[in-house]
Amino acid sequence: MIVASFLQKLSPHFSLGRWLLCCRLVRYLHPTTEELRQLAGITNHVGKGKNKGNRRSNGQQKKDDQSFKVPRSLDIQLESTKVQPLDVVNLHFYPEYQWLVDFSVCCVAVYAMTEVYLYFMPNGDGEFNLSLMWCLIAITLLLKVLFSVTALYFMGNESSGERSMCVTCGLFFFVLAMVVLIVDEDILEFGLDKAYLSLNESVAGFLETQGVNSKKSASLIGFKLILAIWCGFVGAFFTFPGLRFAKMHYDSLKYARESAVWKLIFNVSFISPFLLLLLWVKPIARDYFTVRTFPGMKSTLMTPDAFETLRLVAIVVVALFRFILMPSYLQSYLNMANERIAELKKEAGQILSTEIQKKVARVFYYLCVVALQYVAPLLMCFFFTFLLKTLGGYSWSVYLSEAKTNFTEDGSQSSTTTLPVKEDDSILAASRHFSLAFANIRKVFTPILYRGVLNFMTWWLCSVWFVTSTIGMVYHSYFASH
Repeated sequence: MIVASFLQKLSPHFSLGRWLLCCRLVRYLHPTTEELRQLAGITNHVGKGKNKGNRRSNGQQKKDDQSFKVPRSLDIQLESTKVQPLDVVNLHFYPEYQWLVDFSVCCVAVYAMTEVYLYFMPNGDGEFNLSLMWCLIAITLLLKVLFSVTALYFMGNESSGERSMCVTCGLFFFVLAMVVLIVDEDILEFGLDKAYLSLNESVAGFLETQGVNSKKSASLIGFKLILAIWCGFVGAFFTFPGLRFAKMHYDSLKYARESAVWKLIFNVSFISPFLLLLLWVKPIARDYFTVRTFPGMKSTLMTPDAFETLRLVAIVVVALFRFILMPSYLQSYLNMANERIAELKKEAGQILSTEIQKKVARVFYYLCVVALQYVAPLLMCFFFTFLLKTLGGYSWSVYLSEAKTNFTEDGSQSSTTTLPVKEDDSILAASRHFSLAFANIRKVFTPILYRGVLNFMTWWLCSVWFVTSTIGMVYHSYFASH
């Protein structure tokens, strides 16, 4: 509550989300009606007839004065101006964008402070880590925003193509997830088989403590089917963010033709999620770093714990790298206004003046929607990595010292204190009963279960992020230009 209140007080004075949009972005202004009249050589003619049957209403007259036909090949030069804070206030989805970015920054700050605190004062009594609640709230907000942005493509009669694209991609990624989930653990090491066995054992132990004898185990097919359905929804939500990123990346490379350094930076940014995916391919990653001993070396490149931490650090670095490049990608999107006018000049015929103005104005109006499509997948990977680190029992300090963890080698939590409960009706006894029940429920969700599920979810987020952007890049490179 303190951080939420602080965020509310700080946002009017400083907002990272607003600063990212206004730091150095330049937008293009649509041509005014008078400018279009002058370029087309049209003069204002006002009818002088007084015949009542020929008169038009004031509204119709005003509409005709504002809308008139001009040649498509008109030589229009758009004026540019720096994006100001007052310009973005009325943009579509601006409140959602600003709140999401600012709240995510606070979540990262709370998580970082909690990790520092737990490093110097280890949590040995099993106290609940409140930073996890912040991460879960942030993920909930991200899913809500992605759902709202995706819902835009299901509104109106002109969005039938986008609706079909979302549904098709959702089904495609559902089938692809089913294929991935049957791959042997010796190739893709998520730990889902161990997670499934741990879930069965912990559930059986929990039911036994409650006096329920159950020899049935959860279905492995049902366990993986639930994950596949989640994967399908993620694929549908990430479809247009991935395609949008591909378009911005394609345009960024076009504008950076004369700079080899910027071309290298953008290409590294694009390929980095694919490099993350390889860290879960056991023959390429784990066997290379933790099993193989190279000539001249007495041991492997790193320990298994260090390799697990390497995955987490790599995801955080890639997410930060793309976050830093966000203004450059957004500027390539804003440049679409100039490109639309350039494409219009190549066409023959005439067009309404209002249509030209809309073509330019729409680019800036949907800036926050594009910013959400860029930042939401990035933040999703960010917070799922935090959940994987904390719930999986990993450590950031493995490279400095031995990992300080409260989990035993088999992945189970350290012994849980059983609270004595007396047979009375006091509030204290009810509280003890609740604490004991909560402690038993926590035993069901072991670190092995969290590691398997969250490893797969984090890997899948990076996979969909890369696959959708790759499909978009292929489309813009080989099909859209022709």
